[in-house]
Amino acid sequence: MSHARKTPLNKQHIELGARMVEFHGWLMPVQYTSIIDECKIVRESAGLFDISHMGEAEVKGAHAFELMQFITSNDLSELDEGGVQYTLMLNDEGCILDDLLIYKISDNRFFLCLNSANTESDVNWIADQALQYPDVEVRNISRQYGMLSIQGPNSEPLLKPLTRSRLSELDYYHFVTTALGGHMVILSRTGYTGEDGFEIYCDWRETESVWSQLLGKGKSFGLKPIGLGARDALRLEMGYSLYGQDVDSTITPNEARLGWVVKMDKQGGFIGRDALVKQKAEGTKRRLVGFEMTGRGIPRSGYAIYKQGNKIGEVTSGTMSPTIGRAIGMGYADWGNRTEGTRIDIDIRGKMVEAVIRKLPFVRSNVKKSRSLDRASAG
Repeated sequence: MSHARKTPLNKQHIELGARMVEFHGWLMPVQYTSIIDECKIVRESAGLFDISHMGEAEVKGAHAFELMQFITSNDLSELDEGGVQYTLMLNDEGCILDDLLIYKISDNRFFLCLNSANTESDVNWIADQALQYPDVEVRNISRQYGMLSIQGPNSEPLLKPLTRSRLSELDYYHFVTTALGGHMVILSRTGYTGEDGFEIYCDWRETESVWSQLLGKGKSFGLKPIGLGARDALRLEMGYSLYGQDVDSTITPNEARLGWVVKMDKQGGFIGRDALVKQKAEGTKRRLVGFEMTGRGIPRSGYAIYKQGNKIGEVTSGTMSPTIGRAIGMGYADWGNRTEGTRIDIDIRGKMVEAVIRKLPFVRSNVKKSRSLDRASAG
């Protein structure tokens, strides 16, 4: 742990009594009080997350659009300036190299939010693909940015007095570059919890100041610092996948329930398309499903899933849901066992515990949207 990278806020987390853990090479707060209390705060008022471990990159140049359109699965032509798009980068086998957010600054300039563990490999892979496109520059700018997230129903009224931007007019999955508490930031209406909220990209050196202002101004709105433990539980309640746990480079979008961000007919195609066409013709053998425990026990990653004594899959994520008060999980199961209401068993330390397949999400989304899709950011 002593060699883990630190965010600009590690001192503040320790002073606030957070329990710190190593996460993908970063020293991060897992919880301040309890995961149950912190989830409740986000669902009912507002929570403040330090997510400065996330990676950022910039792709710009005359052919930046053509590059990004070809190396991602979604259709970038549908994105307006000021819009954010959730998408995937696939390998030639159609499997997921990473999921990410693309921010369109202009027709020839894009800002990317990447998963922390994949940032370096992602940037290198994009740069390799860019060799085929003239006048495109790819830069890893992660060291320039700290990243905070405010999530919960009080997020907008809390931020309103700190900025001149009309937050009520900022749609879900859109962003503005604006002053926030005297600091220039990228402010986007995105998040990973299913609640209304904002993600804030600020100068790495100014992150501490922004954090302190938000905590101070947010007291009257019930704002509290929230750790990674609650963030993981909140995203699982929404059925949002975590890269490296629920999806990885051996899994295709069709298997991961992410076909909605794969635009097979977009002009020019994309890396991995041919493999997905083949998979569709041959049939998908497994699918990510959600389930709820009806017996006593909490599912964990790696636990086997059974049906009538036969192993049909494996758990990828599981927890006790603070919001619904029941143990929930996700995992991959044989294609024919994805129907809601299907009875299954989870092997919890050698004991078969009953569960049932449930439709995702487990908790209703409360994001503010009019025309954008209800999905989480990368994690």
